[in-house]
Amino acid sequence: MSFFSKLLNEFIDVIEWVDNTPNTLVWKFPRYDNAIKMGAKLIVRESQAAIFMNEGRIADVFMPGTYELQTQNMPILTTLMSWKYAFNSPFKADVYFVNMRQFVNQKWGTKNPVMLRDAEFGPVRLRAFGSFNFKVQDPKVFLNQISATNPEFIVEDINEQLRNTVVSRGMDAVAQSKIDILDLAANYNEMGHLISETIQSDFAELGLTLTKLLVENISLPPEVEQALDKRSSMGIVGNLGAYAQFQAANAMEKSAENTIGGNLGAAGMGLGVGAAMMGQVGNVFKQNQFDPNANGADAPPPLPTAVQYHIIKDGVSNGPHTLKDLDLMISSNAINKDTMIWKKGMAAWAAAGSVADLNDLFNNQPPPIV
Repeated sequence: MSFFSKLLNEFIDVIEWVDNTPNTLVWKFPRYDNAIKMGAKLIVRESQAAIFMNEGRIADVFMPGTYELQTQNMPILTTLMSWKYAFNSPFKADVYFVNMRQFVNQKWGTKNPVMLRDAEFGPVRLRAFGSFNFKVQDPKVFLNQISATNPEFIVEDINEQLRNTVVSRGMDAVAQSKIDILDLAANYNEMGHLISETIQSDFAELGLTLTKLLVENISLPPEVEQALDKRSSMGIVGNLGAYAQFQAANAMEKSAENTIGGNLGAAGMGLGVGAAMMGQVGNVFKQNQFDPNANGADAPPPLPTAVQYHIIKDGVSNGPHTLKDLDLMISSNAINKDTMIWKKGMAAWAAAGSVADLNDLFNNQPPPIV
């Protein structure tokens, strides 16, 4: 420093900080030999605080305003100093300006997926990210605990620690909330408030306060999201048979559009193929109704069920019997045309000779031998 500058500092002393940076938290006033003249002017602007430190100890804290440094304005420093040369003598002290404004849009996010237990899906891994705002609440605590004697302390010097606190405490809060995974997206605002309340005490230990925290996204691993997408698709499709017919109808519609180009043969072929597809798809789903294990391959239709008959024998119902059984009984004269008989679909019992299904059986019998 030149002799003129030294001389000038003996007569003029204005202590102030005009911050032109977006990320400075603490800035030390550069003073030659840390000497400050009694009666110097201190200017503390809005969103600032000025801290006087003497021999490593915090003395006085000045909030926004303009001060003329006198003993009455610096009670703690006056007590700490031994004023050997009267009160107008220069004194030595470090002056730190602390930025008290909000620092916004600080990003946070999980570096690795966090394992949580969900009531519906069981153990799942989640990723989450968002942003938060903070500011210095207690400049003395912040200077003591964090910035210490650094001549310049910026947001990036503490941002990583704050992010880790948000992620660690925040994921604990999400886990303890017991909100279902599928309902998290509808509760981002509640999650933000819950995380803020959980970590506010951690910020206060550093002399900071968390002014806002936003949860922008909570997501599942890609493979789990794909499984959920398939599950959602099945729920939306509902009736697979109707969906398949709808797809076939779309194919027919697209084929019909080919008539615009004049290719009627191709259009007719497309319509035929679409109709065939619709028929085949319908058959597949009909087959599946009878055979849950059907894989869509060609298979014969199910065997018809044999007609069951009941007869009255010795005054009671006897059966069921098939046509083959009745044929043997007619051959052995166990029943005749007067025997009462009934099958499903008949309104009442009827003589066997009046049932059309049995006429051929009776006509096959030879006449009695004379």
